[in-house]
Amino acid sequence: MRDELLTARGIDKSFYGVKVLDGVDFTLHGAEIHALLGENGAGKSTLVKILTGAYRRDAGHMALVGAEVEPRSVAEAQALGIGTVYQEVNLLDNLTVAENLYLGRQPRRMGLVDHRRMRRDAAALLARYGIAADPDETLSHYSVAVRQIIAIARAVDLSGKVLFLDEPTASLDAREVQALFTVLKQLRDQGLGIVIITHFLDQVYQIADRVTVLRNGRMVGSRAIAELPRRDLVALMLGRDLAEATAHRAAGDAPLAAPDTPAAFQFTDYGKRGSIAPFDLAIRPGEVVGIAGLLGSGRTETARLMFGIDRPDSGSAMVDGLPVALTSPEAAIAQGFGMCPEERKTDGIVGDLSLRQNIVLALQARRGWACPVPRREADAIAARYIKALDIRPPDPDRPIKFLSGGNQQKAILARWLATDPRLLILDEPTRGIDIGAHAEIIALIQQLRADGMALVVISSEIEELVAYATRVIVLSDRHHIRELTGDQISAQSIVAAMALPGDLPAEGAA
Repeated sequence: MRDELLTARGIDKSFYGVKVLDGVDFTLHGAEIHALLGENGAGKSTLVKILTGAYRRDAGHMALVGAEVEPRSVAEAQALGIGTVYQEVNLLDNLTVAENLYLGRQPRRMGLVDHRRMRRDAAALLARYGIAADPDETLSHYSVAVRQIIAIARAVDLSGKVLFLDEPTASLDAREVQALFTVLKQLRDQGLGIVIITHFLDQVYQIADRVTVLRNGRMVGSRAIAELPRRDLVALMLGRDLAEATAHRAAGDAPLAAPDTPAAFQFTDYGKRGSIAPFDLAIRPGEVVGIAGLLGSGRTETARLMFGIDRPDSGSAMVDGLPVALTSPEAAIAQGFGMCPEERKTDGIVGDLSLRQNIVLALQARRGWACPVPRREADAIAARYIKALDIRPPDPDRPIKFLSGGNQQKAILARWLATDPRLLILDEPTRGIDIGAHAEIIALIQQLRADGMALVVISSEIEELVAYATRVIVLSDRHHIRELTGDQISAQSIVAAMALPGDLPAEGAA
């Protein structure tokens, strides 16, 4: 067993009375690459910020090389030997490579910056990590991958014991990922302890020596990666016991679209580099296509591409057999699309507008701002959906920011139902809402499907997808890798498919 380099025991942290870390233990050994995994809200970022001095812990102990430490700032953590590189590289593009490497600690001679020594030291540092960069060239001249490695070189030179990396490969292509991994393995072999936060399981199994999984603010497992099958790792992250998740939908209970119903919406070889690999997907009226996958698998990226928020760089889309260009949300709305985003507070509601104004927002956008929805019509639409969806309080003039999460979600659904959509895309429609609203939204999805609407529903709640999906598309590492239909749809089969490598071709695409 390698020596313990960084240890944390019993770490607690609360914000405004809500506990986000509950007795978390974490151990990093020297000469180790350690993956820190977990879904949204698991507590990964909070733990890292405590260990790197950005946050103060409420309880617990932290030790570095056996000596108890309590960094009160990022700078103090760096002085102790703990460095951090975030997903968005915190360097200055207008400065040279050398100036970035030694920013804030430039070598001096007679009170002035010694540029010759700084260039010489920078060249030696770059050579140590095999970085083909000119110390005198401005940073903006280089790719994201090279900037990432330069940021790592700076952090290691500043700290030298522990390095935290937050999603270091999120913006890199396959070749750049391998170049980064070469540097990380070199640093590990020199004795550095490295912690990577990532959502890419393929990369975890390629680079990591150990993995720790957080769920709901608690540490639920820490294992050597060689001893942890992918399926077991996925089960740890989701909190699903595969031995118990064996219930299939009974024959005849599965909601199915008529097999002879033609596809109204067709996406062929549809994709965007760096976002989601090309996929094929046909959607029929009266069916719910479930999208399953771990955080970072490409679920939201698929929805954004289909709704025109992001533009594809490959493939084609068709509606009713005719080609369409979904180059913007406005173009998608014109084709009868609607979308409820995952982040309702930032991407869904307009907090200072009234409930009524939020409900008619999409209808107004479709008509154009030169043709405002008349007040009488807006009142009628708002009253109809407030009653139909039981939005509380039923006050159309109340600012929507004062409604509960569940009622805000109902209002966003009402917004799109008011446009009479043919295809409704729902991204995590039941996340963060109370049990009553949760059940009502599930019932609404089932009713809309029965009424003939086509739906695409993204959910991390696997049991929900099993309950109402006619098909389930499983994603992994930004690839559509599996399609499940009929009796194939069960919690067990979905979790098993999520554990597959992300470069497998999709099966059974329709």
